[in-house]
Amino acid sequence: MKNYSKAQFVKDLIAGVIVAIIALPLSIALALASGVGPEQGLYTAIVAGFIVSFLGGSRVQIAGPTAAFATIVAGIVAKDGMSGLMISAIMAGIIMIVMGLCRFGSLIKYIPGTITAGFTFGIAVTIVIGQVKDFMGLTFSSSPIETTDKLLEIGRSITTLNWQALVIGLISLAVLILWPKKLDKIPASLIAVLLCSAIVKFSGIKVNTIGDLYTISSSLPKVTVPDISFATIKAMVPNAFTIALLAAVESLLSCVVADGMIGSKHRSNMELIAQGAANIGSALFGGIPATGAIARTAANVKNGGRTPIAGMVHSVVLLGILVLLMPYASLIPMPTIAAILFIVAYNMCGWKNIRDMIKTAPKSDIAVLILTIVLTVVFDLVVAIGVGMVAASMLFMKRMADVTEAHAWIDFDDEDTDPDNILLKRIPANTRVFEINGPMFFAAADKFGYMMDDKDIDVLVIRMRNVPAIDASGVASLSDVVKRCAKHNVSVVFSHANEQPMHAMEKAGLVDMLGKENFCNHIDTALLRAEAIENSLRNASVKAESEPVND
Repeated sequence: MKNYSKAQFVKDLIAGVIVAIIALPLSIALALASGVGPEQGLYTAIVAGFIVSFLGGSRVQIAGPTAAFATIVAGIVAKDGMSGLMISAIMAGIIMIVMGLCRFGSLIKYIPGTITAGFTFGIAVTIVIGQVKDFMGLTFSSSPIETTDKLLEIGRSITTLNWQALVIGLISLAVLILWPKKLDKIPASLIAVLLCSAIVKFSGIKVNTIGDLYTISSSLPKVTVPDISFATIKAMVPNAFTIALLAAVESLLSCVVADGMIGSKHRSNMELIAQGAANIGSALFGGIPATGAIARTAANVKNGGRTPIAGMVHSVVLLGILVLLMPYASLIPMPTIAAILFIVAYNMCGWKNIRDMIKTAPKSDIAVLILTIVLTVVFDLVVAIGVGMVAASMLFMKRMADVTEAHAWIDFDDEDTDPDNILLKRIPANTRVFEINGPMFFAAADKFGYMMDDKDIDVLVIRMRNVPAIDASGVASLSDVVKRCAKHNVSVVFSHANEQPMHAMEKAGLVDMLGKENFCNHIDTALLRAEAIENSLRNASVKAESEPVND
């Protein structure tokens, strides 16, 4: 704030107002898609948006309800009610604060892109399927929760199609698609809401509006503390971790996008703390889970927002709209809300990224991608992320095991003058050199046992220059080789053990067992050490032969 100017305040003010106008219909639509009232969406944008702007690690981040949470929240509300959602969101907020304090911000990058792309596309599919009912004006005979059940109910209820609702939905969709091509300064979603609300109001056509289905309140959000018990907390743990992980990933991705737009660098750990506090605040004021919204953040930057003031202005403007204009939200047609969510789903699905992955990625990555999409749609995000991470980890370990290998060096012929021969090093006569390439871990532990197949040697040199890391199984494999060598009176010399493998071998007692002199920092030094050991053995043998034998 030291260099904050009046000119920048004006830009932040304008950006905040524009973002608030964009966030208004989106917050209402996402709240309805989440199975809660329209005011809950505004509560979330107001409270979470202000806290993230005030505390966050990005200067321009705009937070609020996002499409990624819609299906998760709807499922929690249907099964556990608003109290279950509040407890889940508060627990998720605590988890994110702990993640930030423990500096886990950089660990989010270890979630594979295939899983992120997969569950994002899957969420977009579930949003589209969930909005078909309102877009077409169908009348369901039941209230399905699962996406597959919704598909079946759509098929059974197709004969109840309301042509008037479909026409309003198509008009809304046309406005949302065509308006930005002509005039992108005014949000297309706002135009669609105003136009279609007017059509329904003054034409008298039979289309469900928000007021027909929900009781709308324009009251200020109030602090509500849910009834908490150990059993409830235990039951909400999976939901809390899902919300925390998704909020962390979404917010940090949004921060990265914003960094590229303004040439800045966010503080990931502070952002996690802010997102945690925002979710706790949102839950206590009756809102739903929130995270960084990429589209609203981008709109903030494009309209001149460069400091957290813009995000706080956005929250204050939404608060004014809630108090003064919320009753008019009852006029918004449900097909228009569905159309807005169709566009949201299209923008978030990342189908181009999916297409490029399928064209260029290895088959194993494509399998993880498709698996994550299917599990997100058929089951839920908890199952999709859990199974996807396990599958991706297993495939990664297989790849690492495949590239890890140990091979023997072959001494060059004295007459060999091939300039491409990189092994032009004199290996002592009774020495064998094995070079290990790749990480030594449990999935590759069976690749090193044959290093002692040749027992007619005096020294075994193990070169580890290309071993970046080793785990307990790798250390156990090396210990087994060393013990077998000791049984056959074969000395072992290690060459160029990197820091982590060296520390692991010290901890396992290998250094004490062999002596530090047998751990060399270069292959030339290791070969000299092997030669010295051979000479020592040779001298000892000659000395033993020259000694007289007593009768």
